[in-house]
Amino acid sequence: MKLSPRLQAIADYVPKGAIVADIGTDHGYIPVYLAREEISCKIIATDINEGPLQNAKSYIDKESYGEIIETRLGNGLKCMLPNEVDTVIIAGMGGILIAEILENSKDITQTIKNFILQPMVASEDLRRYLINNNYRILNEKLAKEGNKIYEVMLATHGMDKIENDIYYEIGKKLVENKDEHLKEFLKNKIRKTENILRKLKNNETIEGKQRYESLKNKNEEYKKVLNDIC
Repeated sequence: MKLSPRLQAIADYVPKGAIVADIGTDHGYIPVYLAREEISCKIIATDINEGPLQNAKSYIDKESYGEIIETRLGNGLKCMLPNEVDTVIIAGMGGILIAEILENSKDITQTIKNFILQPMVASEDLRRYLINNNYRILNEKLAKEGNKIYEVMLATHGMDKIENDIYYEIGKKLVENKDEHLKEFLKNKIRKTENILRKLKNNETIEGKQRYESLKNKNEEYKKVLNDIC
């Protein structure tokens, strides 16, 4: 089975020979891909819900990778032990939840080298958490499926520095790499922000005026980044 662009972008960050935990594995597509392509010889696929985990297990057994892929029912990294894996995938959930999973299992995260993270929303919050908690963002890429563009991050332990707050919103590595989807990604953000600004323009409350100015400044930063990469 061919992976979707989002899942493929995630899988592409897994180093050859890695021992992997796929947190919130859902259907188990990434673990099976990693096993089939001989990228990893040991994978732990977890999910908080019994139904999706059983779906994953059925798919794993159907593809005959049960000896390589172990399934576990559990919340976040709570079903893991220190030093069991060197690479973790946490994808398909909100950035705040991903940050909470990392924060709630520091005994596990300190023994992991590679963190492959794909927030569906709140990527800014996730980047802030990473930078403020001694993680270094090694790389980022965008994956497009239909009209949606997803952000995929590769992080490790270490110090990182953000020179401009806009890089919490738009990953600095996306700009440095001139990601192929970055222009469209920025234009989408500009369009959405301008729609909100139009609605807030005549809001006379203090909160409304403050939000208007904040969004206006952010929108100018989006446009500056867009101009820089064009």
